[in-house]
Amino acid sequence: MPSRWNPTPAMRLSIATHGAAAATLVLAPSAWPWALGAVAINQAIITGAGLWPRSTLLGPNLNRLPAAAAARNEIALTFDDGPDPEVTPRVLDLLDASGARASFFCIGRYARAQGSLCRAIVARGHRVENHGDSHSAAFAAFGMARMRADITAAQESLAEICGQAPLFFRPTAGLRNPLLDPVLARLDLRLASWTRRPFDTRFANPAGALQRLTSGLAAGDILLLHDGHAARTADGRPLILAVLPELLRILAERKLRPVTLTDALT
Repeated sequence: MPSRWNPTPAMRLSIATHGAAAATLVLAPSAWPWALGAVAINQAIITGAGLWPRSTLLGPNLNRLPAAAAARNEIALTFDDGPDPEVTPRVLDLLDASGARASFFCIGRYARAQGSLCRAIVARGHRVENHGDSHSAAFAAFGMARMRADITAAQESLAEICGQAPLFFRPTAGLRNPLLDPVLARLDLRLASWTRRPFDTRFANPAGALQRLTSGLAAGDILLLHDGHAARTADGRPLILAVLPELLRILAERKLRPVTLTDALT
């Protein structure tokens, strides 16, 4: 059953600000500069929150594992933009070799083209989650109807292909607008972001990527990596394949256990 949307205090304040501005224009038209200024400030704050992937101003956002998971020395590896027929199978082999479990945020249209690979992700003990159907760079500018249609298309495809419905959603680049939270509530999905990321689609330096992931790494962290759209190293390898073996070794050395987001919350 869909959850009821419960606006955050920031969103309640935003709604009240717009209502007060509208009332001011009706009851005291001469005060329009104040009303316009209040709305402009409000919009700047809301827009900034949407551009900050870890923000919780617009709605609940899993940007770190709960305290119970951290106490168990758990961390979460999450992979975006797949499934990729070249990279994802090799990522799965590396995870298997270290006994690690991960959450794969898959693009719906890619999943329909790589159904057997999505099923392999689940069969090997991982979770497939929702990364939208189109993976549009303009996702954060979508209206509510288009946003719902995009997420729903991926949700239905992934559930049919994998035999289990995703429980989490992550928008393109983590960017969103205030309309996402009520859409996710209606679809019974949770927003998930991350604690740290290597920028592995932009930069091709394995050492730098590994440093960004492991400097200050602690139990409870959620790591964002990419099995799809990965940058290429100087020798042509997908960056994730150059970084993941050493990352898994460091996790084992520090006794940090990679689990799925679902397992971390149980």
